Amino acid sequence: MPELNKNVPSRERRRFPDISSRAYEHPADRSALVSLRKLTGFDKVFKAISGMLPERSLRLLFLSDSVRVSDQQFQHLHDMLRDACYILDLDKVPQMYVKQDPQPNAMCIGMDEPIIVVTTGLVELLDEEEMRAVVGHEVGHALSGHSVYRTIMLFLTNLALALAWIPLGALAIRAIIAALLEWFRKSELSADRAGLLVGQDLEASMRGLMKLAGGNHLHEMNVDAFLQQAEEYDKGGDVRDSVLKILNVLPRSHPFTTIRAAELKRWAESRDYQRIMDGHYPRRDEDKDASARESFRESASSYADTVKNSKDPLLRLVNDIAGGTADIGGKLRDRFNSRGSGGAGGSAPSDGSGPSDASPN
Repeated sequence: MPELNKNVPSRERRRFPDISSRAYEHPADRSALVSLRKLTGFDKVFKAISGMLPERSLRLLFLSDSVRVSDQQFQHLHDMLRDACYILDLDKVPQMYVKQDPQPNAMCIGMDEPIIVVTTGLVELLDEEEMRAVVGHEVGHALSGHSVYRTIMLFLTNLALALAWIPLGALAIRAIIAALLEWFRKSELSADRAGLLVGQDLEASMRGLMKLAGGNHLHEMNVDAFLQQAEEYDKGGDVRDSVLKILNVLPRSHPFTTIRAAELKRWAESRDYQRIMDGHYPRRDEDKDASARESFRESASSYADTVKNSKDPLLRLVNDIAGGTADIGGKLRDRFNSRGSGGAGGSAPSDGSGPSDASPN
């Protein structure tokens, strides 16, 4: 990987020397990754795939069939990449490739060193500042070390049948894939935060997420209305709808776009974000002293706050039960029957299909 050019011109955007990924990582991201590593059989799968996916083969694949970003090709992306690495203080610039694909997407993969890949659909969809946030998003994945687990997830998802010889049952493999997907959904929230730290333009980050949801029709969209969708999704329906939400999200590698936008806006308005912008953040040289127990404590606190503040019917019920509300059976009955008395246990219609899932990761 090429060394980062030290002669980077001065920028108006703030830089974060020696910033640790802990500064922007979502608490659920860190705890989910720890849990993933403890999953029975994961270490065997990890070792097997590490031997099957040498770094050189990945690089040769993109080198032969994509366009490598440099000062001669896609120079504006090259400048953004160098700038993102400068702001987040990476000592080396990952290789970046542009792949012909009309689907807007991006990813950071690689077992030894990260490789960033963006599709032509994404490059054509986003303006400069929106793209800057996406490049920062991917550099955030690289800084957090997500590329290794993303690579494993892609391999297991796309080549599950070829892994039948691994001494784990099919159910175990599916359990590992499900755990990887759960972790990766949380890691996307972390990387969105990294994208904001690089772009330092919340409106651009919001526009990019809106375009991923509705295409290049900003004149037909409104940020406030888009965020209102997230609120309606959170609080809408009854407990049955809450279960359907869970089923819809399980096969996805990304949280829903409106949820990502709402989460990012909430973080941008938080004291944690302001402290980072003021230069108060954890440093990498402190990582060795970071406590795993403290990470779990932060994660538990984050989940507790989510349950406490959520307007989702199921999470509100969980909060009520945890709070010792009397007549739990009555509450369950009331929640399921609150939508009408037209019969017990009426089912919500569903076509059984989940939404498509394509966005920068």
